[in-house]
Amino acid sequence: MTQPQPKSYAAAWIKSITEVGQTQWNALAEPLATPFLEWEWLRQLEISKSTTAETGWLPYHLTIWSDRRLVAAAPLYIKAHSAGEFVFDHAWADVARHLKISYYPKLVGMSPFTPMIGYRFLMAPEENEDQLTRQMVIEIEQLCDQLKISGCSFLFVDPQWRKMMLRHRFISWLHQSFSWRNAGYQSFDDYLAVFNSNQRRNIKRERRSIENQGVYLKTFTGDKISPALLAMIYPFYERTNDKFGPWGCKYLKRPFFEGLADGYDHRLLLLAAFKKTSPDIPIGLSLLIHKRDRLFGRYWGCSNEIKHLHFNACYYSPIEWAIANGISRFDPGMGGYHKTRRGFTAVGNYSLHRFFDQRLEQVMNAHIEEINQLEQDQIDELNRELPFVRRA
Repeated sequence: MTQPQPKSYAAAWIKSITEVGQTQWNALAEPLATPFLEWEWLRQLEISKSTTAETGWLPYHLTIWSDRRLVAAAPLYIKAHSAGEFVFDHAWADVARHLKISYYPKLVGMSPFTPMIGYRFLMAPEENEDQLTRQMVIEIEQLCDQLKISGCSFLFVDPQWRKMMLRHRFISWLHQSFSWRNAGYQSFDDYLAVFNSNQRRNIKRERRSIENQGVYLKTFTGDKISPALLAMIYPFYERTNDKFGPWGCKYLKRPFFEGLADGYDHRLLLLAAFKKTSPDIPIGLSLLIHKRDRLFGRYWGCSNEIKHLHFNACYYSPIEWAIANGISRFDPGMGGYHKTRRGFTAVGNYSLHRFFDQRLEQVMNAHIEEINQLEQDQIDELNRELPFVRRA
């Protein structure tokens, strides 16, 4: 009996997500847990001029076709720096410099400026995943050779996809994130019950604090989020990042926020803070994204400092909304060890790396196990500090 022959697929590199139809791309992206690989999000990054050659994020997406049907895709960017990735690879860049290897440009697969777990190749479920993955890796290798690109990295990858990519000589690097899990809570009080009595009192006090300052929060979703509210996010986002000076993360352009209403408003959750004396003008905004049972905290800012407003707008009220709306996981974003005090567990996420200079690959392979163990130790230490009730 003759074996079926492998399908023939055609690869095409595109320099804008708009070269592929929204429906075709989203047929591959919408089944994924992450909302950040969907056409509307990636398009908004591009047309807002947030991801361009000038910003050091040149879109260079890989697409795979069967006849005229898109069967696989990979959002990819040629990078001239490491900013906006939230995987801090400067040590590897230093090693490359000492070895007189050009570290940049490099090829990066992620949703830009979005440190949220879930990146993977987009793929039609009825296709041969192993064959397509193999072809996509070969296409990436050939592109990097042709353009003299030092290596390829995939950041904040899907945990199951990571296991597949290890078979293609990618090196797995562990990083620390935070996550909230819904343990079947029926109310915010159920959630509070997991904390020890001291922290439970602290959270209740922080929740009351904004009310005592004459501030309240209002929740907006979907088409209830007006273009005027979206337009107000940028100055808050700008002010938040300006506070950190050269360590700020101001990568997005103003039109990015204003354009999110165009086909992406069904994913948006906006928490707006108002003074009771001025109910028409928000003094703070917290933008989150949701998809099925997942919630993701993204951008926050305020016009003036209100004690504990950040905790309420970015953690407590989103958790309350998550419980009421059947959310099982809430990713609050990067950094901030104060998150453990609010019940966010430290978890691991992985990046994947291939270097096309054997010397750099050998250095990473020689040290990555020790590096990953140190990161796991940090994760374990953070979780030992969770202020939960100790159960026998």
